[in-house]
Amino acid sequence: MRLKFIAGLAAAALALTTLSACGTPETPPSSGGGEAPPADTATQSEVFTWWTSGSEALGLTALEGVLKAKYPNVEFVNGGVAGGGGSAKELLQSRLQAGDPPDSFQVHAGAEAQDYIKAGQVTDVSALYSEFGLTTVFPESLITLLTSEGKIYTIPSNVHRANVLWASVPVLEKCGLDTANAYYATIADFATALDKCKKAGVESPLAVGNTWTQVHLLETVLLADLGAEKYNGLFNGATDWAGADVKKALEDFAKLMSFTNADRDTIDWEPATTKVLDGTAAFNIMGDWVPALLDSKSLIAGKDYLYAASPGTEGSFDFLADSFSLTEGAPHPDGAKAWLDNISSKEGQIAFNKVKGSIPARTDIDLAAEGFSEYQQSAAASFARDAIVGSIQHGAAATIKQGNDTNTAVSKFTTSKMGAEDVATLQAALVAAYK
Repeated sequence: MRLKFIAGLAAAALALTTLSACGTPETPPSSGGGEAPPADTATQSEVFTWWTSGSEALGLTALEGVLKAKYPNVEFVNGGVAGGGGSAKELLQSRLQAGDPPDSFQVHAGAEAQDYIKAGQVTDVSALYSEFGLTTVFPESLITLLTSEGKIYTIPSNVHRANVLWASVPVLEKCGLDTANAYYATIADFATALDKCKKAGVESPLAVGNTWTQVHLLETVLLADLGAEKYNGLFNGATDWAGADVKKALEDFAKLMSFTNADRDTIDWEPATTKVLDGTAAFNIMGDWVPALLDSKSLIAGKDYLYAASPGTEGSFDFLADSFSLTEGAPHPDGAKAWLDNISSKEGQIAFNKVKGSIPARTDIDLAAEGFSEYQQSAAASFARDAIVGSIQHGAAATIKQGNDTNTAVSKFTTSKMGAEDVATLQAALVAAYK
């Protein structure tokens, strides 16, 4: 399954993030040595991200601290802008088109990077993989995912899993559901559990937030109903978006949405997940940036909450990663290269991922010895073992335009009655988006 994913996604979704350089600037020392550049190369590095709150902001602060230790002559300039789903990317594009690029910018691994590559806004950084020793510490499958027509354009700081179900143990008990295992083998089984919670008086059996979180939910339903191979086929032409199996998945998505909270369109992922924590919702399907929120509230896995692969997706890893570029025309290319060394180094990936809740892209880190959580260790095992698929919402499988079109279609659908005609309209919109 992994090889089929690589073959299909490599053409359309790989080329993970954006990396681009202007000219051939002097190269900073590799992460292996850890030396700072000479004083006469003192520079700065403006890094554009949408990490402005919560565990993301904490992770960025951790990376800044490592950068200062490794490169004391490089001034970190935080170009962070809130709104990763839209406004931040729009501002970034405006800056790139206006000739005012940051030195490095965040981009989701996969198809999302193709837009920047085709526009010539990022540059091949394959040589940095050798210089930083990444070819031997990143999994071969990951490097394949990052490669577009023989070149690599971004360097990942982490790996996230999107298909995770989070559940409240006290609410499961109230519903008469299993409080030891939150996995459901099918969407139908999960819908039955949600119905039990509804009848038990749970306000919102399934918590969800605004449109991007709804697309996140939809992709896990598609994965559950289609399976990893056919899901990957949606993006390489092997699976027909107009097919009956996709229609069934959209009907299942509508069914799950009927159990969600009334304020879903006015809140983001964190307040939606908090509904599970405060007992007003039983379940939430969200990526593994959730553990940082759980830890901030001193909640204990097994006692206060459970986690499992989202319903019907055991054996699959819905992949996304945050990657960084060396931007074409970067004002401070040496600073950008120092940043890329920083985010890919062992110390950088340990500091960042322990806070972020994701797992390192590097394979030479002993997660248990470094104090990574039980969840993170389980996610790393899944990434090494399971079939990998690319996230739609988080840019691994969908280009920026496809993602925007999907969000528009889903928003129209979830604000409708979600009946048979609405399902047909949604399916037609998805056919057009991925044509």
